[in-house]
Amino acid sequence: MGIAEDFTEESLFAGKLRCLQPRQGYRFSVDAVLLAHFITPEHTARILDLGSGCGVVSLILSYRWPVVSLVALELQSRLAEVVRRNVVINNLEGRITVVEGDCRRIGALLPQNSFDWVAANPPYYPTGSSRYHPETERSKARHEILGGIGEMAEAAAFAMKFDGRVAFVYPAARVETLLGVLRENGLAPQRLQRVHPYPGAEARLMLVEAVKDGGEGCEVLTPFFICQEKGGAYTSEMAAMYAE
Repeated sequence: MGIAEDFTEESLFAGKLRCLQPRQGYRFSVDAVLLAHFITPEHTARILDLGSGCGVVSLILSYRWPVVSLVALELQSRLAEVVRRNVVINNLEGRITVVEGDCRRIGALLPQNSFDWVAANPPYYPTGSSRYHPETERSKARHEILGGIGEMAEAAAFAMKFDGRVAFVYPAARVETLLGVLRENGLAPQRLQRVHPYPGAEARLMLVEAVKDGGEGCEVLTPFFICQEKGGAYTSEMAAMYAE
């Protein structure tokens, strides 16, 4: 697959978790880390990491919740192979299963109504929103070239048990699109949290938890700040997400 050479290795939780990712191409960012810490599963939950990238969300969840089992679903072959390598180097073969395939065809890949939780970090940008090369790994992960929020919400609804939960991280500027798509797929928003780069800045991201066939009523959490100030260090809350 031509991936043997171009890796970097990131360390999380004081070196107890290792994450390989391509030196060039798709690389995880703070939004994946935020998503992995937003989820609050039962200890024995079965979780689907929908569009797993290099698998960092699955890795963090497996570390934070030592009994949960996970399926990492990734369409791009090179990234799926990276997830497999990350599973092996962290000795998680018994807990994380990697499935290579397209969430738009989830019915052929995974059983319906079989997951307690779904984690989703979907492509953020419509295909006409900026200049990009449509064949690159990064573009496919960040732009809606291979499907977007609608397809991922539909896949999540298919995979989740009744009363199951899904967590999305998405641009704050497009949150109304996200909320509308969730409701169209029978996913009722239950928790929202705005994520700001630093105090005084506009929210950049939104974390949303929704329940399949849930009722009305949505809790808006205290805003989260990534950095203490513009160009400054992480807040203690953000730094803790990388620490032991």
